[in-house]
Amino acid sequence: MSLRHILTIVVLTAAAFGSWYLTRSLTHSEIVETISDSGSGGFYLRAARILGTDDDGQLLYEIEAEFAQQQENNDIELQNVRINYSTGAAVPWIINADLATITEDHDLLRLSGHVIAVSNEGFSGTVTEIRAPVLDIDPNTYRAQTDGRVQLRIGSRSLTATGMLALLQENRLELKSNVSGKFVP
Repeated sequence: MSLRHILTIVVLTAAAFGSWYLTRSLTHSEIVETISDSGSGGFYLRAARILGTDDDGQLLYEIEAEFAQQQENNDIELQNVRINYSTGAAVPWIINADLATITEDHDLLRLSGHVIAVSNEGFSGTVTEIRAPVLDIDPNTYRAQTDGRVQLRIGSRSLTATGMLALLQENRLELKSNVSGKFVP
């Protein structure tokens, strides 16, 4: 037997032993799969659109969101929200916010994060803008309110206050306390 044959037999034996060892070690190991329960079991939507209608089925408002997800407590969280009222509702306001939460009873929207409400027909017939970090809206009664800080701009005039109640359909606004402003003639 030549050195070449002996070397070939040694290499083949080592390869056979190595493959046997790898096969044996892989068949005895367990595959562990972690199942996470991170989902709430609720739904989620992309490009969500919620329509609010009156008793006759006429469109009153439309809520658009880039993403909507049902939370564990059955509230619905919306991201990048826009609320438009229909022309039939005669509410000249468009409201935008980073986040909105619809409560389980579906009567209230809590807007948060850069909340901006704009009307081109606002107070005194000029563009009116309301800014607040948090704003609660009942879209069916056209009421918006906050107990936090609010900034109101009517044309070149600017007001800040703590707390506000806005009756959007009546185009009426009540500032609650700590009202200060800047009026330019």
